Amino acid sequence: MGFYHYLSFGIILFSIGVVGFIIRNNTVVLLMSVELMLNSVNLIFVAFSRYLHGTEGQVYVFITMAIAAAEVAVGLAIVISIYRLFGTLDISKIKLLKG
Repeated sequence: MGFYHYLSFGIILFSIGVVGFIIRNNTVVLLMSVELMLNSVNLIFVAFSRYLHGTEGQVYVFITMAIAAAEVAVGLAIVISIYRLFGTLDISKIKLLKG
């Protein structure tokens, strides 16, 4: 597979993540959509890094993976506290921050 195959696959994955983030109301699905978008960007970084014969893209992938791990830890803690407080994970039913 060539560079353009990886690039198009990454763009398709990112688009699926954006659609999942916009359409769904479940917080777990929203977190999974953000992770899908981050992983698709990682795939594109690695594809460009390999295509341009450099290592900068792979360094950015390690940084992005560290940020994604922190995001998962904080996001799951927030999801657990929201579920304990409201008894649901549906964002449209949570009215705590609405004015």
